[in-house]
Amino acid sequence: MWRQELLGGGEEVGVRPDRSGREVGGGGSQDGGLERWARADYAWVDPWGTKVDIMERRKFGNSRLEVSAISFGCWIAGVDWWGHYTDEAAAGLMRFAYEQGITFFDNGDAYGNGRAETVFGSFLKSVPRERVEIGGKFGYDFYSDPGSPGSHRERKQDFSPKFMRYALEQSLRRLGTDYIDLYMAHNIKLPQFRDDLFAELGKVRDEGKIREWGVSLGPAIGWREEGFVAMMEKGAKGVQTVFNLFEQNPGREFCEVGNAYGVGVLARVHDNSGILKGNVKLETVIGPQDHRKFRDEAWKVYGLKKLEKVRKYADGHGMTVHQLACRWLLMHGALTSITGTFLNQLEVQEAVESLRKPPLTLDELGQISLEYAEDWGLGEEAHPCDLKSSADGRGKVRSAYVAPPVIMA
Repeated sequence: MWRQELLGGGEEVGVRPDRSGREVGGGGSQDGGLERWARADYAWVDPWGTKVDIMERRKFGNSRLEVSAISFGCWIAGVDWWGHYTDEAAAGLMRFAYEQGITFFDNGDAYGNGRAETVFGSFLKSVPRERVEIGGKFGYDFYSDPGSPGSHRERKQDFSPKFMRYALEQSLRRLGTDYIDLYMAHNIKLPQFRDDLFAELGKVRDEGKIREWGVSLGPAIGWREEGFVAMMEKGAKGVQTVFNLFEQNPGREFCEVGNAYGVGVLARVHDNSGILKGNVKLETVIGPQDHRKFRDEAWKVYGLKKLEKVRKYADGHGMTVHQLACRWLLMHGALTSITGTFLNQLEVQEAVESLRKPPLTLDELGQISLEYAEDWGLGEEAHPCDLKSSADGRGKVRSAYVAPPVIMA
C-alpha cells in the first residue's frame, strides 16, 4: 500500500477529494488535512518502504484541486518539436518524473492527434490513478483537420458544447480513465468565448468527468484579455500561460488576478525556450521543425546576455540558472505549478530539486524586477517580444506590465 509521509515526523495515509469534492482516504483529520498538505512538502512511500521523493503541493486558487508544484508537459510525447521520443522513451521519462514526486501531468488531445494521451495512458496503467492529476485540453478538431506531421500550422477549432463533450469522451478513452482533473480550452480567443460552453463545462464537472476547468492561452505569449475574462467573469479555476524570468507579462498580471479571484496559474515555457536551462549557445542552430523557429535572433543573442545578468542570483544561492528560473516563479502567490518541457532526467531532477533551494530575498526580487523593467541595461533590442492580442486591431501589443482591473479598482 502506498502512503504519504509528512515531513517533520508522523505518517498518514493521504486524504484527497473524490470527484464530488468529498474527502476520501484515511489517517489524520478529515477536516483539515487538505488545507494543511496544500502547503506542505511530503514524500510518497511505496509498499516496500522506499521514499519516492519530496514534492510541494499547491491548490488551484480556492478550489479543492491540488497538484505537484512541478508538473510534466506531455507534449514531448506527441510531436517532434523537441526531438523524437519513442513511446517507450516518453513513458519512461514520465515514470522517472513520477518517481521524483511529480504527480501532475499536463496533456492535450491535439498533441500528436491523440498520441501524447495514448502514451500517457500506457504509463498510467502502472500507477494508482488517485496518485496522479491529469491536465487535458480540447478545442482543436483534428478529426476533420489532422494537419501534417511536424507542422506548426493552426488547425480548425471548435468550442461548441457538443464538440467539447465529444473530445472529452475521446480523451478519456485514450487516457484510460473516467475523469480529468483540469480540463482546459486550448488556445481559445475572446471571439470564441461562449457562455453555453462554460455552462457545459460546469455540467461535466458536476457529472464527475472533470474536476475543474480552465483556459490554456496561446499560441505564443500574450492573450491578456482572455485570461482576465476567464478568471474574472467565466469561472475558470486555472489559466496556463507562457511565464518566465525573461517574459514576465502577462503572467505577473494573471497571478495578481488569480490571488484576488481564487484562480491558479500554470507557467509554461518556464525556461524561455531553453535559454534558462543553459543549453542554448550562440552557435545553436534552430531546425525547421524546432518549436523555437518562431523566435527572432534577439531572443538568443540578448537572452544569453540576460542569462549572465542573473547568474549571480543563482550562484549566490547554490543553484543552477534553471533552478533559479523555477524558484523565481514559485515565489508568485497564485502560481500553482510549473509545467516543464523536460527533455531528459537531468532537467526533471533540476526542477524538482529547486524546491529545496533557499528562496530569493525581497531585495533580490526587487532588484530583478527593476532590471527587468530596464531591459537588464541592454537597450531596446533586448526588450521582450510583443504580446499577442485579440483585443488590439494590430493583433499584438508591446510587452509591458498592465495593472489588471482588480488592481485599478
